Amino acid sequence: MIVDDSTVARAVLSRMVESDPVFEITAVAGTAEDAIEALGECRVDIVVLDLEMPGAGGLKSIPRIISAAAGAKVMIVSSLAEEGAEQTVAALALGAADTLPKPGTGRFNGRFSEILVGKLKALGYASVPIAVPGAAKMATPAELRTMPTDPIDVLAIGASTGGIHALGGMFQALPQRIGVPILVTQHLPAPFMSVFARQLGGVARRDCLVAEDGMTLVPDQILVAPGEAHLTVESTGTSVTVRLVSGRSASGCMPSVDPMLASAGAVYGSGALGVVLTGMGRDGVEGASRLVACGGSVIAQDEASCAVWGMPRAVLEAGPASAVLPPDKIARRIASRTEEPLPCK
Repeated sequence: MIVDDSTVARAVLSRMVESDPVFEITAVAGTAEDAIEALGECRVDIVVLDLEMPGAGGLKSIPRIISAAAGAKVMIVSSLAEEGAEQTVAALALGAADTLPKPGTGRFNGRFSEILVGKLKALGYASVPIAVPGAAKMATPAELRTMPTDPIDVLAIGASTGGIHALGGMFQALPQRIGVPILVTQHLPAPFMSVFARQLGGVARRDCLVAEDGMTLVPDQILVAPGEAHLTVESTGTSVTVRLVSGRSASGCMPSVDPMLASAGAVYGSGALGVVLTGMGRDGVEGASRLVACGGSVIAQDEASCAVWGMPRAVLEAGPASAVLPPDKIARRIASRTEEPLPCK
């Protein structure tokens, strides 16, 4: 479904999407209200949504559209989805799976259609194994690793596509005090990071800062990887501090989840708990394996709650995961391994 108040934009986007034979435009709508009504009559897999529309507008309507779409992914394609825009991070926090700014002067170098279709394919086929001739199929391990019950000393979380919404759900279910520092690597461009940190801190009900080199880790404070460096930690004897690392990672991502998880394991050993949330690709697999080799443990997000099950699935198939859970249950598992008292119900 294409939802845009511009007739021209709807037509152009429709042509771009239907240029690939795997897609079919089921419906178009000029307002969010029209889209919600249409979704009551047709089944779609992806909703392409503009944020600038009359009526309630695209941003405020995202939760209603997701509900009406019965599991369909929402892809924001809007001129408001600029780097650093408050609306972009807000849309992702409300449940949009991914965003893409509309093409402007000099942007995308004429590759907008290719990028759009690529993102839509990733969302639409994220949970479907792609057959590669001659390649061995990776099997899900028959058993998960045993989850330790000892208290944790650090929580390190990695996420990509759909991660902001998953992080929100996880932190809403997490007690305000768990007594350990929290590290987050979320795949976002650098200009998004300050907005992301501010919004995540509000949802998480705790301080949240973009990490800077040399910062000391503080219990119950969230440090977010900056967009231009990997977030790692090192022991300085009396404390643990941030070390920002540049250079290519195994996954090719910047920032990458791998260095964060690996360094958390190296410093904290069995006290390190890694969490790999929704996202495309395999970022986190190497870091999770190294964290587990140091005695730590890893939880992966389950398929049903993921926007894209690529990263969690890769961790599950590689073997380091001790549990596969939705974000709210991940929070409960984390809380069960902290020394802070749980709130009375």
